[in-house]
Amino acid sequence: MCGRYAASRRPEDLAGIFEIEKWEPEEALEPDYNVAPTKEVHVVLDRPLKDAEDPRPVRQLRKLKWGLVPSWSKTPESAFKMINARAETVHEKPSYRRSFSSRRCIIPADGYYEWVTGKQERDLEVEGKRKRPRKQPYFVLPADGSVFAMAGLYEFWRDKTLPDEHPQAWWVTCSVITTEAETTPLAVAPEDGPHTLAEIHPRMPLMLTPDRWDDWLDPARTDPGDLRTLLDPPPPGLMRAYPVSTLVSNVRNNGPELLKELDGPEEGTLF
Repeated sequence: MCGRYAASRRPEDLAGIFEIEKWEPEEALEPDYNVAPTKEVHVVLDRPLKDAEDPRPVRQLRKLKWGLVPSWSKTPESAFKMINARAETVHEKPSYRRSFSSRRCIIPADGYYEWVTGKQERDLEVEGKRKRPRKQPYFVLPADGSVFAMAGLYEFWRDKTLPDEHPQAWWVTCSVITTEAETTPLAVAPEDGPHTLAEIHPRMPLMLTPDRWDDWLDPARTDPGDLRTLLDPPPPGLMRAYPVSTLVSNVRNNGPELLKELDGPEEGTLF
């Protein structure tokens, strides 16, 4: 699952990393250390420029809303539910299969947050002594500090209640593709905590290594059978995880302090 992530890299840095050809300064977003569903996010995509004579796809950095709204949807309400698409079924689900075929993107991140219920808290929950166990958040990121390139989809939705010239007549939304979490040991694991991603959560965002970026973004690749090979998980042992403050659990908290590594889980959330 991916329900919250951090994205602190500036547009000019992302432009260099992903070899961006086109991005608009007015679409630049400030660093966000607590990205939540329905927020505007940066995505990388290959698409011909609007009204351009040259039909070739151009690599662009765009500002989209996180939470996909299918083109056929009558209302945008589905955006709150469609923040993730499962890699196992994305090629066949009506909400995602058209996007999977021709509208794929990369959603850059520093890493993502996931919450673990501590062992003591789980024991209390099993015994029925506590209904709302306190969970310890972990930050998961590439061990080498590189960008976390999450596989994503994007879609266009027309709000038919608004005239064509209205600035909000068209919505462009996106979703993160998730896959089964790795069961192999983390490259760097906390001493007192989970040692695999699967111990943190059974799902994880599908990370694309740089050798897959061009193929994933290529809109000319439309055959579902061919594209499904790009959904294979990355090589194991690339990730690390560490505990962070429970402040991240409140989306109103936003700052680099949320990424600070704790010496161990906070009191009451021991793994």
